Amino acid sequence: HVQLVESGGGSVQAGESLRLSCNASTSSFTGSGYCMGWFHQPEDIRAGVAAIGSDSTTTYADSVKGRFTISQDNAKNTLYLQMDRLKAEDTAMYYCAGGYIGSRCDLAATSYNYWGQGTQVTVS
Repeated sequence: HVQLVESGGGSVQAGESLRLSCNASTSSFTGSGYCMGWFHQPEDIRAGVAAIGSDSTTTYADSVKGRFTISQDNAKNTLYLQMDRLKAEDTAMYYCAGGYIGSRCDLAATSYNYWGQGTQVTVS
C-alpha cells in the first residue's frame, strides 16, 4: 500500500517562503518513467504546480516559474517544493502525487495514480 504524506504547510505573509515535503512509503517513484508532482486546489479544480522525473527533469506551471522549485531526495524517498515570494493567489490545499508516466512528466492530475491527503497553504 503506497502512502504519500505531505507536511510543511502553514500561514504566511505575502513575499515569504514555505517548503513543503512529501514522504513516500516506497522507493518506486525513483524508477525510470516515474514522476512525482505537486498540485494545488484553491477551489474545485486540482491543477498541477510542478513535477519531477526520476532523471530530475522538471516541469512548472507558468504561474510559479521562477518562484517555486521542486526537488527530491531519493535516499529519503522525499519530495520537496520550495515556495518563495508567495502571493495571496497561491493560497490553496497542496497535494503530492506520484505515478508512472513513461515520458516527460506532465501536470495533468489524471496522469498520477497516488495522492497524499494534502497540506494547506494560506498567504495573506
